[in-house]
Amino acid sequence: MISSKVKSLFRSLRKWLFYTAAFFLLAPIVLVVLFKFVDPPIWGWKIHRALFPPEGFPSQTVHEWVSLSAISPHMPQAVIASEDQRFAQHRGVDVDALQTVIREALDGKGARGASTITQQTAKNVFLFPSQTYLRKAYELYLALLLEWIWGKSRIMEVYLNVIEFGPGLYGIEAASQNYFAISAEQLSRQQAAQLAVVLPNPYRIKPVPMSQYVQQRSRWVLRQMNNLGEVVF
Repeated sequence: MISSKVKSLFRSLRKWLFYTAAFFLLAPIVLVVLFKFVDPPIWGWKIHRALFPPEGFPSQTVHEWVSLSAISPHMPQAVIASEDQRFAQHRGVDVDALQTVIREALDGKGARGASTITQQTAKNVFLFPSQTYLRKAYELYLALLLEWIWGKSRIMEVYLNVIEFGPGLYGIEAASQNYFAISAEQLSRQQAAQLAVVLPNPYRIKPVPMSQYVQQRSRWVLRQMNNLGEVVF
């Protein structure tokens, strides 16, 4: 028979697991509600960079928050065309793309990303870099919360303000000033496409001067922008 001491230990463990799970499920709701109205002063990705800076990371970072209304409409259109063409339709998770990735992984094919802009926002704001399935599952949960509480406009605004466009270069306003010496509000279609191309790997890809890859990829993004038409969300 199981001793009363062991039973007590199991009860304590179950209680600890319950409260831990409740914390990780409920605490984000408070933060998501807060950040719907308050611009995040700091976020997970930036904290990780400060604690574990990659080689060559600058001693000072650049960031200036701007509202979505102060960003050229070409920029949301460009990142949707480049990163997540079903952004306006899905509810945080592109189920079709996710199923395709899972099937390809099971078939032993090369891995490819299926993260939506909502998932990328959740990852950048609330999480640290990690490739574990647990972190990915938590990212999906956070993405659903963002869609439910924030809505598309706020997700896009936060996304464009926290993503890195280069080492220590956070947000679209800093990127616009750094690469083109203009405000985010003044970005042209071509400039927006060049900046969108950077996002998969801002430590290796630069919008200017344009490499052959950036030229080709930005032309593709511009074609996709034409196909998508005006972005409404």
